[in-house]
Amino acid sequence: MLSKATSQIRGRHFSIGMAMCALVAQVGWASSAWSDMAPYPKMAPLAEYLSADPASEIALARSAAPAVISDKAEILVLGAHGYETVVKGTNGFVCYVGRSWEADLDHPEFWNPKIRAPTCANAAAVRSHMPYYKELTQWVLAGVSQDEMIARTKAEIAVGKIKAPEPGAMALMLSKDQYVGDNQGGPSGGQFYPHVMFWGPPGPASDWGANLKGSPILSQPSDIMPLTMYYIPIRKWSDGSLYPYPAPSQPEPTQ
Repeated sequence: MLSKATSQIRGRHFSIGMAMCALVAQVGWASSAWSDMAPYPKMAPLAEYLSADPASEIALARSAAPAVISDKAEILVLGAHGYETVVKGTNGFVCYVGRSWEADLDHPEFWNPKIRAPTCANAAAVRSHMPYYKELTQWVLAGVSQDEMIARTKAEIAVGKIKAPEPGAMALMLSKDQYVGDNQGGPSGGQFYPHVMFWGPPGPASDWGANLKGSPILSQPSDIMPLTMYYIPIRKWSDGSLYPYPAPSQPEPTQ
């Protein structure tokens, strides 16, 4: 059985986010938990997925990582025609705000317009993940159905256009202002833990020691993509403040 934390991450960023994401996801979450989530049967008006102004989206994207990384990263902003580079980077990282379609293609929150998943991906993740995510975004904006997106994705996997992630692909998702799903359980309801996310090839979680009692590593395979996502929760948000993890339980005193 998946732990509560593991069940919350399924679907994020396979895309990645997400993701822890993504997130998930990210956006991700396990199928067993999907029945508790609010349904989003179709795409909302495009304006609900866009930020009020580019400056606010730039700030949110940069909040995914500490300033020592995000200040020198390339920044992408989502517009009516897809993601566009608005700030050139110098360190190989790309920071952007993932949207709901970065979840698994059959996820109940695939169309959730509230989702904002700030992510800073390293160069290996940019090469592995961003081409597909940008293409997926173009499909969304063109009105392609989820069934057709699934079919196109599977076709691209079959011909080798989409491959297993490049070794070393990772991303930071440390934004206190993230909203990666309606039932995440964090202080704002939509937060997951601050975490570092890794894209790995398909394989058992045990390869990384993930999903074991006492292990700090969470893992979830994608339903469709040729990858496994790994998540390592950490203590601090990108601004240096602490995530309010519960205090460890104390052992019962012995007589």
